[in-house]
Amino acid sequence: MLAKLKELEALLGSIGEIGVALSGGVDSMTMAAAAHAALGQGAVMYHAKSPAVPHEASVRVQTAAVARGWQLVVLDAGEFGRAEYLANPVDRCFYCKTSLYASIRARTAVQLVSGTNLDDLGEYRPGLRAAEDHGVRHPFVEVGASKDMVRAMARELGLGAVAELPAAPCLSSRIETGIVIDAATLSLVHESERLIGAAVAARTVRCRVRAEGVVLELDAAALAAIAPQRRDELAGEVGGIFAAAGFPRPVSFAPYRNGSAFLVRDNERS
Repeated sequence: MLAKLKELEALLGSIGEIGVALSGGVDSMTMAAAAHAALGQGAVMYHAKSPAVPHEASVRVQTAAVARGWQLVVLDAGEFGRAEYLANPVDRCFYCKTSLYASIRARTAVQLVSGTNLDDLGEYRPGLRAAEDHGVRHPFVEVGASKDMVRAMARELGLGAVAELPAAPCLSSRIETGIVIDAATLSLVHESERLIGAAVAARTVRCRVRAEGVVLELDAAALAAIAPQRRDELAGEVGGIFAAAGFPRPVSFAPYRNGSAFLVRDNERS
């Protein structure tokens, strides 16, 4: 894997000054570390804070920036000011990434890069269209790096626990397509996921807000390990979180499915 990392760093070095879109997940954190290794202060990291970004992701970014000497710009990408984004259409990610890249571009003219890897190309990702519109490059894709390769690079770069982070898309991804994005609801989603994560040894926890209610999705092993009575207790606690905020909803459990709140028809995948 060292050879793949060297290939990535050589590519980044050949670009010259760059701006890294840094969400705080393993992909973008690894890209930031590689960019800094290749370019030093010629790489600037851009992190957007918003109600859709978990607080711990922002803390992770800021802590790493201080520890590693990264140039970090924290910004508000302004997606919560876009009616198209708040309406939560099937291509919501397009409007989010459009806001992000436009906000970064307003601050710099250098080449922008993302942490998109080869595995991402097999999914419906309208945000990639926004990246294309803004000339964003995807160096992991250019060097042929998969998610597993990115994790190996993260270990090689000394990122520690970051290398093992589970996938953690933005909180808006928990809201079923067509249900309006609301900052207060995202806060409840995050609080619920933290509660379940603290109570259950789970690899993956998602609190989905659906038209029929709240669904707590866990990886299969974690879900199977919870006794029915304990499930009822936890469902009651999450229901209490939503009810206390004025959003009483039925709560149930289900196996985790990637992107299950994302309702897309086959003819919308192209």
